[in-house]
Amino acid sequence: MEKLIDDHTHGMMMHNSSDGGMTMMMHMTFFWGSNTQILFSGWPGTRTGMYVLALIAVFLLAFMVEGISHSRLTKSGSIHHVTAGLVQTLLHALRVGLAYLVMLAIMSFNGGVFLAAVAGHSLGFFLFGSRVFN
Repeated sequence: MEKLIDDHTHGMMMHNSSDGGMTMMMHMTFFWGSNTQILFSGWPGTRTGMYVLALIAVFLLAFMVEGISHSRLTKSGSIHHVTAGLVQTLLHALRVGLAYLVMLAIMSFNGGVFLAAVAGHSLGFFLFGSRVFN
């Protein structure tokens, strides 16, 4: 008989396998609560203040992805083509890296993290990508 042991403090589940050993399974449904693990082992831990800090960090990462996506740093005609190409490449690498960090944070399946990421992307798009400020 299989037995699942739910461990919400790490977002993982332990599963008794048929050979008597234990295997770890990821959390595969959204859940609510501040006891989760986001991006780093043991972070944010069990303190609510650290969870709020983690939500702010995810929000800012998503916001920065949108800011970089709609950046006009290389639109100036005074920049040399090679320099503009290097700046564009560095900005692209930074944007992709930040976007992957947001994706990994969302893979914690924590509802608050998901909402923080969506809010960060939304506000970032509103400020940088929409026609409101053009």
